[in-house]
Formats: sequence, C-alpha cells, structure tokens
Amino acid sequence: MMKRASVMMWMAAVGFCAVSAAARADNLLGLYVGAGVGESTVRSDSGFDPYYPVDSHPHHTAYKVLVGVRPIPFMGAEAEYIDFGHPTSADSYYNVNTGYYDSADSHPRAGVLYGVGYLPLPFVDVFAKVGEARLATNVSTFVGPPACPTGQYGSCGGSSALVSRDRIWQTKVAYGAGVQAHFLGLAVRGEYERINSTFGDPDAFMVSATWTF
Repeated sequence: MMKRASVMMWMAAVGFCAVSAAARADNLLGLYVGAGVGESTVRSDSGFDPYYPVDSHPHHTAYKVLVGVRPIPFMGAEAEYIDFGHPTSADSYYNVNTGYYDSADSHPRAGVLYGVGYLPLPFVDVFAKVGEARLATNVSTFVGPPACPTGQYGSCGGSSALVSRDRIWQTKVAYGAGVQAHFLGLAVRGEYERINSTFGDPDAFMVSATWTF
C-alpha cells in the first residue's frame, strides 16, 4: 500500500511538471501575476502648508498587486498598484513659528509602470526596475494647541484644528531592486521600492509571490 501511494505521488508530481512546462511553452511573453505585502515609510518631509511645516516618518503596512511580462531572460516590464498604507497617527514636533505642536497624516497610493532588468542565476534572479508612477496622496495637516508652561498640564490656549485635506496627484519617477527565487512557475521575491514625491518619498520593503502561466 505504501509503495503504491509513493508511486502515485511521483506520478502526480511528474504530471504537474509536464503541465507547467507545457503552459510555459505557450506563454511566449512570460506573462505572470502576483501580490505582495510589507512595511512602508510614509514620509511627510516638506509640509503640506507653508505656514505649518511638518516632518513625519510613520511606518505602516503596504500591499500591492502586479502583472508583468518577461519575454527574454534579461528584460521585462511590470504594471502594479501599490498602497503604502495610512498610518493612524504621525509624529509631531514643536513649531517655533506658531507655538503649536503640528502633525501630518497622508495616504499615498500609486499605479506604476516599470521596465525591469534581470541578472538571471540558477534558481535566483537579481533585478532592478525603474519607471513612472501616477501617485495619489491624501493629505491632512492637523495643528494642536500650544504646550503649557513648565509645571502645568494639559493643553493651553486653544484646541486642535484641521488645516488642510487634499488629494494630490503627481506623475513621478519610481524605482526599486530585489532578488527572487523561482521554481517552475512560482517565484518568491524580496524587494525595495520608492517613489519620488514633493511631499516626501514613500517607500516600502515587500515580500511578494508571482506565478508565471
């Protein structure tokens, strides 16, 4: 019984390999799809309002979905949608111009078209990519009340206020690099991606899986 089960398992594995190889033979463009998740840094470096500059670098969970082609081993292209996340809180700092504690809140998301270059190695690829991103950033800037004098507690002289809330669209350069291990049609990759932005460059370290048809 054990011997029969072992033979059946080997037959199933061989059959799976044969089907995968046939599918890849018909996939002349090297079409693949995938998804990933990781940690982002949502920067708000330049401030969203000239009167209330903010410097904030909160982290959050990022995710993406992608589709790509790789017609030759050394070159391909990818289109992806990446959401860098929406931190529920941001760092604050004391604004000497206003006497208030300020903070920023942003939610960058982007559609990106990449050109990808590969260094193919046995079972592993090293890759780098550069392209154009259509970046949408939901921007909110909050201003809190000034701090109380030494020895007092609580807020003094007012309440927090929402200064601005906007969705800003930008077309910017995106780039990244990583390494992926592959077996048959499955690939698992670790990569870094970043998008240039007037309001602070969002970036992310992500782990993704792709399947080549």
